[in-house]
Amino acid sequence: MDFNTVVEKYEKPIFNLIYRLVGDRDEAADLTQETFLAAYKSLSEFRGEASVYTWLYRIAVNKCKNAFKERDRRRLYIAQDAPSEEDLVQISNPVNAGEPAAELERKELKAQVEKAISELPFEYRIVAVLRDLHGLAYSEISEATGLSVDVVRTRIARARAMLRRKLEPFLVE
Repeated sequence: MDFNTVVEKYEKPIFNLIYRLVGDRDEAADLTQETFLAAYKSLSEFRGEASVYTWLYRIAVNKCKNAFKERDRRRLYIAQDAPSEEDLVQISNPVNAGEPAAELERKELKAQVEKAISELPFEYRIVAVLRDLHGLAYSEISEATGLSVDVVRTRIARARAMLRRKLEPFLVE
């Protein structure tokens, strides 16, 4: 297996997955790098029981879990101050007057969906992102997360229900 080819083929999907999970581009870039570094280091251990794609997803998910654990540990020790009024950036004209209303609505909906996904608890967010945004099959999600297929199905159903509740005001009847 040529590792350069693997990186070229999967770097963007892995970055997108991580970005959807952590919500920060810089952190996603760092975690993507860490994912491929870990994959490279353990390349000799890859047995081919899962696809390369699923193997990389599993490494990425584990890197994200570790990042969330580290964040939680830091929160215990560092008190976060609320931003002062000087720290807040105000956007004077966020809407381009020439932009069609439909495009604005689409962007608003996309922002609300991304916000709702980011607010899901991690164990639900990961399965929802893998299934609905990355199109993985239940069995692939099971391999990537280490969960049983039944647990994956249950979590996806619950994640979708949570998203439906959060997005109810935006849904068209």
